Parts: sequence; structure tokens; C-alpha cells
Amino acid sequence: NDFINDDKKIVLTLDSRLQKVAFNILSKQVKKWNAKKGLAIVMKVNNGEILSLASIPSYNPNKFWEYNQEIFKGWYLQDLFEPGSTFKPINLALALEEKVIKKNGFVEDSGNIYVGGWSLSNWNKKGNGSITYPKVLQVSSNVGMVKIMQNLKPITHWNWYKKLGLDKNLNTDLFESTPGQLKPKDIFINQPIEQAVASFGKGFSISPIKLAQLHAILANGGYEVFPHVTFDFQLNSKNLKKNKVFSDEVSKIILNWMETVVEEGSGNGAKIVDYRIGGKTGTSQKAINGIYSEKKTCSFVAVLPIDKPKYLVFVLIDEPNKPYAYGSTVAVP
Repeated sequence: NDFINDDKKIVLTLDSRLQKVAFNILSKQVKKWNAKKGLAIVMKVNNGEILSLASIPSYNPNKFWEYNQEIFKGWYLQDLFEPGSTFKPINLALALEEKVIKKNGFVEDSGNIYVGGWSLSNWNKKGNGSITYPKVLQVSSNVGMVKIMQNLKPITHWNWYKKLGLDKNLNTDLFESTPGQLKPKDIFINQPIEQAVASFGKGFSISPIKLAQLHAILANGGYEVFPHVTFDFQLNSKNLKKNKVFSDEVSKIILNWMETVVEEGSGNGAKIVDYRIGGKTGTSQKAINGIYSEKKTCSFVAVLPIDKPKYLVFVLIDEPNKPYAYGSTVAVP
């Protein structure tokens, strides 16, 4: 009789067709850019259901003994990276929540800025003049971000990072996640350079899945959701109170700004006629033993459709090994 009842099945949220498509496209792109590894994730923003989670390099599970064990690791949860510009929309949401900026304001971007004795500049070393906040995202202005976030008290900024759980394990049914790394509170508060680089996604690191989770929260109107691949996870977490992280209003403003990135900014390659998509590109240099190297991580996060977000697509390609590698050229396609 015991045998009859023992029919628990693992039911996955994955869509096998989408998984195959994502895997094939990702393989081509990783090969094309001669990259070290790549990730493509498609997730429902309202409940954290993962429809596709493709990562390269991969292996054939039927012959797993033929592969190096290093490949079995879920690096998208266990390896940390500096998100760079894909984190800019999250920071802008904090500035709006704290009312230190108004949605139709401007910021002066001269191309570089001195903070605590350090010189910080835009990716192309050029200034953009007086620009709107959506424009800051379109051209991915670092200087604009530094100036915007300087309106926020460093302690408030740091407390938000704690509230967003940047340094905590992610609640998920995928194996152990690595908590992100934040600078200690006193350093973040007392050294202005820390808040400055954090404003454009540097100086702290999180797992790729954590970044996807934060964008899903922003997209769904501000409710905390957890990325997962089994329906069991959902049943077990039904009783979790859904934390409200961002207000509806702030969520809508940021989504509209992200739409302009696809319409007329660095995410232009993701545009689909008659379909509303928002996004943000990122290109960040990798720090190796504390020193920024020539190696890069290129990423792109997209949310669709913008008027009623359902899905999030996140692509990350690590260490593309050819010239002109940016989020826009490597991850967006």
C-alpha cells in the first residue's frame, strides 16, 4: 500500500520549448563572442516562476561522468558579480521612494566628477549636458547617477541595500545561493567614494539571480517574489506574507523610463514593433583580486509588456573575448 501512495512527482515550472530555444541562442552567442560562460533566464514577474534557465557551458546529464565537475555548479546563484549599469534602475527607484528627486527633473552631466579625491567618468569619457532621468538610463550616465544618488543620505542608501537583502541568501528551491557582498556600514557612510560607485552598480556584488529577482520586484508593482523552478515551492510559500518593497507609483515610473532605453537608448536592439518592452544594459569590468581588469561581464535585463509586466528576461555573458563587447552588442541580441 505504501508504494501506491508514494507517487510524489517533481513538477517543474520550466517550459521545455522555451528552455531549448534559450539554450540554443545562448550557445551561439557565447561561441560568437568566444566567451567564458553565459546565462539566460526567463521568469514570471508576479510569482517568480522560472520558465527558462539556460547556462553555458553545459553537459549531457545522461553521461555526466564524462564532464569536469566544475560545470555542475550553478554559478548563476553561487558566483557573485558587480551588476554595473543594470542596477541603475534599482537605485533610481530608491531615490524616488525617498523623494530626493522628482520624476521630471534634470541632472547636469559634465562627463566626469571628483568624489573624495577620486575621478569618476562615463564609459566614453564624454558628458551629456543637462539630461532627464530617463536619458540617464538611455545613455547609461555614471556621472548623472552619482549626482542623483548624492541627494540620498549614505545611511539611507545603505539601509535600503540591507532591506533589499543584497547581503542575504536568496530564498529559492535551487541549491544554496551565495549571499552578496556589501561594504561595511561605517565605510559606506564615511567614504563618499563608496556611495558614488554604488550608484552605478559597482563596489558591491550579488548573484545574477538576485539581480533578476530585484528587477522582477520592480516590475510587478513592488512585491517581493522568489525565483523558483518547482511548483512545490509555490505551494509551500503560499502563506508567506508578500512584502511590499516599492510603491506602485515608483514601479510604474521606472518601467516607463526603462521603456525609453529600448525605444531610443542602448537597448534599441531588443525593440519589437507594436510590443512594449523596457530594459537596461550593463557592461562591467571584472575585479580580479581587487583590481579592475580588462575582462568584462555584459548583461541585459528586459521586462515585458511594460504596461502590464508579465515576464522578465535576463541575459549575462561573462568574459566575451572580442573587441566592442558591451551589454548592447553582446547581451541585447
